[in-house]
Amino acid sequence: MKPLNVSSVTEFQLLGFQNLLEWQTLLFAIFLFIYFLTVTGNVVIITVVSQDQRLPLPMYIFLKHLSFLEICYTFTIVPLLLANLFSHGQVISFSTCMTQLYFFVFFGATECFLLAMMAYDRYLAIYSPLHYSSLMSPEICTKLVAISWLTGVGTGLLPCLMISKLDFCGPNQINHFFCDLPPLMQLSCSSVYITRMVIFILSIAVLCICFFLTLVSYVFIVSTILRIPSGSGRMKTFSTCGSHLAVVTIYYGTMISMYVRPNDHLSPEINKIISVFYTVVTPLLNPIIYSLRNQEFKEAVRKLMRKKCDIYGGKVKGSFFIRERQSMNGGRSERGRHRI
Repeated sequence: MKPLNVSSVTEFQLLGFQNLLEWQTLLFAIFLFIYFLTVTGNVVIITVVSQDQRLPLPMYIFLKHLSFLEICYTFTIVPLLLANLFSHGQVISFSTCMTQLYFFVFFGATECFLLAMMAYDRYLAIYSPLHYSSLMSPEICTKLVAISWLTGVGTGLLPCLMISKLDFCGPNQINHFFCDLPPLMQLSCSSVYITRMVIFILSIAVLCICFFLTLVSYVFIVSTILRIPSGSGRMKTFSTCGSHLAVVTIYYGTMISMYVRPNDHLSPEINKIISVFYTVVTPLLNPIIYSLRNQEFKEAVRKLMRKKCDIYGGKVKGSFFIRERQSMNGGRSERGRHRI
């Protein structure tokens, strides 16, 4: 039942990192630099995979979608974070807050499903390389990617709808740098027990199950690697898979600590630091780990850069010869006029 004689909140103020006012400029520069690297790295991956036809493996289809997802995911959070640091407290409308919340849950859940699919793909490639092309064809890969996106769309709807139905009577200050589920529930003046339980169960279903499936895939991968006779081959594969698992663990671990817990036992400042890892840090690490440590991908980047440089060099030479010819023709016509 709604409280009487109170007005509903129509806007929220994101407090962000106001306890670190003297560090606002430095934090703004750091987060802006990380955001630039994240977007640039993921755009490079999408460009290279799209233009190099020699990278048709399902792994690169997954990687292209992961890169596009990371761009969308960071765009949902980081620009508002930067605006908050710049203005020392950003005010956003209720509808904008709910929109950000929806896309945050949507993209976050989609990434969980996609990372689980990518781990399964790597398991098939290492465990059964001879049958890999039939077990994970481009058509199957495309269907798995579509399932990840569609499931993410549905996952984002339920928490957003339940939060939007809560009563917010004031105060309207969110002690976070984006519209997240726990601080919004803390501001509600109505009962949040059912909402909290539904979000808790949904978090277990998405985060814990996807993390478990990812870990199972990597356990089988490690057991397969141990049977590789070549020591150098084992070390190379261990290094790559270890890096993948480290990033996945950071992403899932920080999100599970935020959304799969019985009570809000951590301070808001600790929550903000944890949130930085899965909203800012891991989107930067993913393009580094999944592509720059891949020799085949690095070679594709070099070939694309050489191709672009050759095209640009040809255009420069062509324009230079055109100018030279025009100047020579101009000189001849000038000499002809003098003779007349």
